[in-house]
Amino acid sequence: MADAKDSFRMEPKSSTTSTSQKHHRTFLMVQNILRILVIVLTAVSIVVTVTNNQSVMLFSIRFEAHFYYTSSFKFFVAANGVVCFMSVLTLIFNLLMRQQTPQRKDYYFLLFLVDLVMTVLLIAGCSAATAVGYVGQYGEKHVGWTAICDHVQKFCKTNLISLLLSYLAFFANLGLTILIAYKFTS
Repeated sequence: MADAKDSFRMEPKSSTTSTSQKHHRTFLMVQNILRILVIVLTAVSIVVTVTNNQSVMLFSIRFEAHFYYTSSFKFFVAANGVVCFMSVLTLIFNLLMRQQTPQRKDYYFLLFLVDLVMTVLLIAGCSAATAVGYVGQYGEKHVGWTAICDHVQKFCKTNLISLLLSYLAFFANLGLTILIAYKFTS
């Protein structure tokens, strides 16, 4: 009779352990997929922004549009670069530590802080580029800034694509931050 009770108690522990391991593997898979998505989106956004340029002639004056002419676009590229680099490092670290992480609350707290800082940095870069893009598209009459997107439409549309990719990376990183916060608290 005692053997029956002991064997009955052992089964739920092994199925609980199996369920816990399956849950952890699913969590790691989702986390790594989101990190890869952030890496790809930020890298493509950087390439699109850096390779974007256009030259036009206005009243026999050559006008060139490049990302490095504005500090906001430079910051946008730098923010995307830092987020991409840090996401690659965290992905590598996750892959190396995948067996040890289920019990490590300090590891999840560190991941949460890194992801939170990267999310804030990414939205700051997106906001800066959005502000310059808005002024480029619509101008600012009170200050005397005219819209330039009428003249360099290709440049503005390509920047819009880069900005959309970066916003998608922001939402993926925000989801990653929420996921890590959930794992840290559970």
